[in-house]
Parts: sequence; C-alpha cells; structure tokens
Amino acid sequence: MNHLTLAIDAMGGDFGPCITVPASLQALSSNPHLRILLVGDPNLILLSLSNTDAILQKRLKIIGVKSNVHNNNQYVPILRRKHSSSMRKALEQVQEGKACACVSAGNTREMVGLAKLLLKPLSGVERPALMTMLPNQKKGKTIVLDIGANIHADTNLLVQFAIMGSVAAQDILGIRYPRVALINIGTEVNKGFKSIREAAEILQHSTSINFIGYLEANEILSGNTDVLICDGFVGNIMLKTMEGILKMFLSTSKLPRTEKEKTWKQRLLTRGLHKYLVKQFSYLHPDQYNGACLLGFHNTVIKSHGSANQRAFIAAIQQAEQVVRQEAPERISACLKAVLLPKSD
Repeated sequence: MNHLTLAIDAMGGDFGPCITVPASLQALSSNPHLRILLVGDPNLILLSLSNTDAILQKRLKIIGVKSNVHNNNQYVPILRRKHSSSMRKALEQVQEGKACACVSAGNTREMVGLAKLLLKPLSGVERPALMTMLPNQKKGKTIVLDIGANIHADTNLLVQFAIMGSVAAQDILGIRYPRVALINIGTEVNKGFKSIREAAEILQHSTSINFIGYLEANEILSGNTDVLICDGFVGNIMLKTMEGILKMFLSTSKLPRTEKEKTWKQRLLTRGLHKYLVKQFSYLHPDQYNGACLLGFHNTVIKSHGSANQRAFIAAIQQAEQVVRQEAPERISACLKAVLLPKSD
C-alpha cells in the first residue's frame, strides 16, 4: 500500500478545526504517503490552513459540509438526515471507497449508529466494539474492549469481543498467541455476572483463544494480559477514571512553591523531583494512546476523545494508519468464522 487516504471529521470534538486541521497537517508532514480528506465547514477549515506549506496542501482535500452534529443533538434525527453532518460525510467517504478510514472526535453514540448504518459489518459480529491500547507497567501495550460502544454485553458479545481483541493483538501488537482475560470483581470462577462466567467457560474450551481467566481492576496496567475484555459501561468508566488519575498525577507532580520554600536547595529538589516523575511516567500520559478503534466492520473507524488536544488527535490519526496497514478487519473476519461457525453448525 503506497498511498493511504484518511477521512478526518474536521468539525468533531470540543475544539473542531483549530485542533483537527493542525494535527492533520502534522500527520501529513511526518508521512509522505498519507493523503487526508478534511470534512467540514470550508470557511473554518481554510482559516486554519492559512500559511500552510503548498506541498502539504497538495495531499489534502476539503470536503464541504454546511451543518454539523454536536454532542447534544438527538440521536434519531441525526440518522435520518442525509448529508447533514461532517461525521456522516466522513464515514461516507469510507463507504464509497474514497478513504481507507475515518477519524472523528464527535459523539460516540452518533458514530456507532452512523457506522452501523453506512458500513458493512463483519460476518459473525452482532455489535461493534470500541478498542483502545493502553500502556502497561512492562512497557508494552494492553488491548481493552469494549470501552463504550455497548452499555450491556451478553455472553455471545463478550466472546466476540475476545476474538476481535485477540486478532487485533496479533496484527497490531505483533503478539503471536496473546493472553486474553475478562475483567471481573474477583479471580474465583464463581465470581461476577452470569454472562461473564458463561463467556469464560466458552473461551476456556476454545483452542484459538489463549484465555487466562479473570483479572481485577487493579491489574489493568500490570501487563499480566495482552487483551482485556468487558462491556462498554465498565470499560468506559474504567478508562476515564484511570485517565483522570494519571492526568492529575502528572499535572500535580510539580510541587507548588510556597512562601516557606525559600532556599535554593528546596527549589532544586522540587525541580529534580518533577523531572524524574515526568521522565518515569510520561509514557502513561493519555494523550499518547488517544483513539479507540471501532471493531466489527470491514472498514476502519477511529474515535478520538472529544477534548483531545493536537498531540492526542495526532495519536488517533497514527492509530488509523496502523490499523489500515495491518488489515486487521480481514483477519478478524476470518478468525470469527473459524471459531464461531463450527459451533453453530
């Protein structure tokens, strides 16, 4: 694949073009094979493109959309509008084969609904799941899904998530036989909801999945598993809680200066401690792993945080590039057929 084209929802998120456009330009400058379709209000996009290098602009195209979807819009009317939002128009670029993937920081519910409406689902997948990759204590990455696409997940969905996550770990992380775990309130076999226990029993008897059992929430970043499975309600709260704690830790690691802190030794110690903490734990900063992949379709869809800054949005674009080049959806489809179809027969 010499050239890769991404459709960017330029209007999505809390900040719109003032974040998405500069991030897109930086992504173009770092990857000469990348092409970007910026979807949104042309006037606002052009304002953010002022003084842009002419060479970069040749690999960028604006797809104009007059109106836009905001986070407080009603769900059903959005799906009924034909060409009313930058998110929908961006997904249509993927649907029509004009782009390999879509990246948006817009509303999650609208993204999932529009993707289900416009894109072709993988055979064997009942519902798509949002997947993210978190850094762990062993300086590797752990795949987590679902983190918000499905509030509830029954036994079959959890099993499908496990299969999708396992394939993603093989293709994206390069792990030959990834360890898969279900998040639970304990490690005992009789703990948790019935759906979790039933999913565990199915996964234990699968030769295609390296299921290692349950993991508790305090082991999310431990590196003791490569894939962690849960429903979207648990996953979303878990992720946002962890990100909030990490941001608070990294932002407050610099000790405040007080009136009592007068000696140069104290000031030197404060600066030294701050630099040490930032160096040791900067790899955990949420901006570096922004972007959740919506698994379950033949196409790639990446959901960025709505409050993402430029650095974080670039991470989402880079994740889209990686997933497309690894051709993860095709591998997921093949694995689902191998695991699920013999059972149904």
